[in-house]
Amino acid sequence: MILVFGGAGYIGSHSVKHLLENGYDCVVADNLVYGHKDAVLVKNFEKVDLKDKDGLDKLFKKYKIDTVIHFAAYAYVGESVVNPQKYYQNNVIGTLNLLDTMIANNVKKIVFSSTCAVYGNPEYTPIDEKHPQNPISPYGQSKLMIEKIMADYQKAYNLKYIALRYFNASGACDNAKIGESHNPETHLIPLVLKAIKGDIKNITVFGTDYDNFDGTCIRDYIHVEDLALAHRLALEKLDEFNGYINLGTGIGTSVKEIIKTAEKVTGKKCPVIYGDRRAGDPPKLFANNDMAKDVLGWEIKFNKIEDILKSAWEWEKNKLF
Repeated sequence: MILVFGGAGYIGSHSVKHLLENGYDCVVADNLVYGHKDAVLVKNFEKVDLKDKDGLDKLFKKYKIDTVIHFAAYAYVGESVVNPQKYYQNNVIGTLNLLDTMIANNVKKIVFSSTCAVYGNPEYTPIDEKHPQNPISPYGQSKLMIEKIMADYQKAYNLKYIALRYFNASGACDNAKIGESHNPETHLIPLVLKAIKGDIKNITVFGTDYDNFDGTCIRDYIHVEDLALAHRLALEKLDEFNGYINLGTGIGTSVKEIIKTAEKVTGKKCPVIYGDRRAGDPPKLFANNDMAKDVLGWEIKFNKIEDILKSAWEWEKNKLF
C-alpha cells in the first residue's frame, strides 16, 4: 500500500488519482490546513499532522504501508521569509518525524516532493541537476535540508529515496473534478484566469524590463498530470536509483505569453496592471529534464502551454472546492 502524505493537496490529489487508475492501493494522510477533503479520492483517509509523532505511529501500525509519497509541506515562498520558524518546524522537523516513524516501522521507500527553489538564482539555464544549490528562501532551504537528510538516512538506514524537483506546477485533471485551489492564491495561471473570470479585479505583472524577448519573467510550466505520472515512475524506480531529479518541460514561457494564451483560450481580455520588479525574481527559470527521461522513462504529455491553460480554465469555470 502507498501512503500519500499531503494527498488532499493540489499535486497530491492528482497523483492519487493517477495511482488509482494504474492499480495501486493508497491511503491518504493530510492535516487539511491547506488540503481539501473534497479532493481526497480514496476511502482510506486519516487526518494526521507531521508534527504528531503518536499519530504518525498509529497510522503506520494501522495500515500495511510499503512506500511513502511525501507532498505535505508549507510552500509559500514569501511567507517563509517572514515566518521561517513555521517552515522549519513543519517541513524539516515534520519530515524528520515521518522518516523516523518509517524507519521504526521498517518502511524504507519514499518519493519526496522537492522544488527547483533549491537552486536559488540560476547561474545558467536550462537548469540541470548539477547546478549549484543556493536557496534564497527558507522554503527552498527546508527542501534542500530534507534532501540532505534523506541522503544521510540512505547511508545509515538503507532508506531508498527519490526527490523530485518541480518547476511550475499547473493545469487540472482531464475531467475537471480536481484542480488548483489555494488560499491565498499566488500562482500566475489561476490568478490570470480569476481576473478573466472576474473573481479578482486584475493581475499585476511585476517587471517588464527583464532581459528577455518581451521583458517579462520566463518560467517552466509543467502540467500536474505529467507530475503525477513522474511520481508513479519514481516509486517504481526506487530499487534502481536514489537521488534527485528535475521535473519540468524544458520550455520557457513568459508572463505576457501566459496572459496572451489565456485570452486566446477563454476568448476574454485579462485586466492587467504593470508594476515594478519583485525582489528575488530571477529573469529566467526552466529545466533540463534529460535525467527524468533517462532514469524514469518519463515522457511529457502536455508540452503546449495552450493545453495546460485549457485544462486550468475548465477547472476554474466549474470549481468544486
